[in-house]
Amino acid sequence: MNSFNQHENIWGIDLGGTKIEGVILRSAQEPEVLFRHRVPTGADLGYAHILGQLAQLVQHMAAAAGYRPARLGIGTPGTTVPKTGLIKNCNATVLNGQPLRADLEQLLAMQVVIANDANCFALAEARLGVVKQQFPAAKVVFGIILGTGVGGGLVVNNQVIEGFHGIAGEWGHNYLSEVEGYPCFCGKTGCNESILAGPALERYYAQQSGQARRLPDIASRAAAGSDAAATQTMDRLTSFFGLALSGLINVLDPDVIVIGGGVGNIDCLYQAGVASVNAHVFDHQFEAPVVKPLLGDSAGVFGAAYLVA
Repeated sequence: MNSFNQHENIWGIDLGGTKIEGVILRSAQEPEVLFRHRVPTGADLGYAHILGQLAQLVQHMAAAAGYRPARLGIGTPGTTVPKTGLIKNCNATVLNGQPLRADLEQLLAMQVVIANDANCFALAEARLGVVKQQFPAAKVVFGIILGTGVGGGLVVNNQVIEGFHGIAGEWGHNYLSEVEGYPCFCGKTGCNESILAGPALERYYAQQSGQARRLPDIASRAAAGSDAAATQTMDRLTSFFGLALSGLINVLDPDVIVIGGGVGNIDCLYQAGVASVNAHVFDHQFEAPVVKPLLGDSAGVFGAAYLVA
C-alpha cells in the first residue's frame, strides 16, 4: 500500500543560508514524516542557482511521492513584502529584492505559501511541539529566536499573523538601549538584537574581561560563579531580556512564549530572565509559561509544511 496520499499529505521546504530541506508529512492530523531530503543552498552562486536548487528538491520529493502537490509551504529568512511580493531583510542577501514566490510558482507550476523562518518555528511549536504537547488550549503563541540574531513569530489560533507590512513578530529590532547596545544592520544602535544576540553577548564579555570566549563557556562560568565578567554578562542578558519581553507582553499578552536559538539554551533566562519581566510589565505580574522548544532543527521545515495545512 502506498503511504503517500496527495489529498492529505502536506509539503514544506525550509530555505536556509547553507541548506534547503524538504519534508512530506502524512497529514496535519498525523504528522508522520514520509520523506525528507536536503540539498545545499549555494547562495554564493546567485539567485537563479537557488531557484534551481529548490526545483531540484521538489523533483526529489515528487519522485518519492509519485505526484506533485497543488500547494507548497516555504520558510525563508527575511520577509516577503505583501504589496510587492519582494523579499527584504534577508541575511542571504542575494534573495533581497527578488519576487521569490512569483518566480517559484511559475517555475514549479504550483501555489507557494511563504513565511518567515521565525513564523515557521512558532507555527511548528504551536501545532506539533511544546505548545501542542503541554499547553493545547493556548490561542496566542509567540516564538522567540535568540541566536546569532533575534527574531520572532506570532501565531494566533494556529495561524501565522504576518501583518500589513509582513513584519509582525519582528521584535528583534525594537529599540532597547542606545547606551548599552551596539550599531546594528537595521540602522539603529541598541535594538534587541544588538544586546541580546549571541555575538553581542560575546562582544560584551570580551570588553569586560579582555578575553574572547564562546557563549556556552561564558554561561557555564557564570553558573559556576568562577568568572565575574561572565556573571555580569548573564546578569545583563536577563535584565535586558525582561525589559525587551515586557513590551511584547504588554501588547500581545501571549498564552505561551517559546524560546528557540542558541541563547535560548541558557537556563538563567527561564529563572532570572523571566523574573525580571515583572519589574517592567504593565501590572507587575507575569505568569504565562516561557518554555524551550521540542522540535529542534525540525521546527522550520515542519512549520513550512503547516503553512498549507
